Amino acid sequence: MMDARVQHIIALLDLRPHPEGGFYRETFRSDQVLVLAPDGRKRSASTTIYFLLPAGAFSAFHVIRQADEIWHHYGGEAVEIHQIAPDGEHRIEILGSDVRSGERPQIVVPAETLQAAVARGTTFALCGCTVTPGFDFADFVMPTRDELRGRFPQHEDVIRRLTKT
Repeated sequence: MMDARVQHIIALLDLRPHPEGGFYRETFRSDQVLVLAPDGRKRSASTTIYFLLPAGAFSAFHVIRQADEIWHHYGGEAVEIHQIAPDGEHRIEILGSDVRSGERPQIVVPAETLQAAVARGTTFALCGCTVTPGFDFADFVMPTRDELRGRFPQHEDVIRRLTKT
């Protein structure tokens, strides 16, 4: 069962469950429109969301095609941001406010990079995510555990831990 304080924040910010895990709400979508090469699709120049991960929750590995995502830490505890680059390199960065211990209040995940997030601690992490060009669920891909294990067998442990199916 989720902590009452976390439920209260979710209600105050009007957050909804996200398919990858956690809770979110879009807070901005630019009126500026970009035309993406090479296929000519149109996307908003930028979008932002609130994103909350309760303790014990994770954001499953996913990719945003043709868009970079910038994570921002707003409050609560730190978050592990896992990235697997297209070449297979896995790295972990810590999103948080304690910069003296190596946490960073902002982390960039390049387009086409697998990403997953895990809340540290016992309460929650409140973050924001800015996507540019703007987020569109048509460019959101959440590969299955078996797909990822086939592509990146060297990362089987983290893939098993941070995928839903």
